[in-house]
Amino acid sequence: MLTHTPADTPDPNRRPSPHRCRATAHLTGEVRWIPLGTTDTTSPCSATHWLRERTRPITDQLDTAHARPGRHWLTDEREHERALACLTAGTGYTSARYVLVVSPPGATS
Repeated sequence: MLTHTPADTPDPNRRPSPHRCRATAHLTGEVRWIPLGTTDTTSPCSATHWLRERTRPITDQLDTAHARPGRHWLTDEREHERALACLTAGTGYTSARYVLVVSPPGATS
């Protein structure tokens, strides 16, 4: 017998939609973006964790002056809380200096 499941009833067998995480570089004066890493995560917390883990090797490869904003971001707990709040609210988060993007489930980017 088939039964109807209303759209607002959670399906326990359905996997959560992923948060699409991307790190990219944009060179001044160029149109193209250079991919530095992507992954899908299943929660805002794991997405912000991925951003921190990806930022470390990126800043390690930059000279001191260019790495400074990323290294500051790594220790900026207030900004991490802002990123988590954005993702929890269902909006994306983009850092200002290094484009580290997470798209929540259902969002287009």
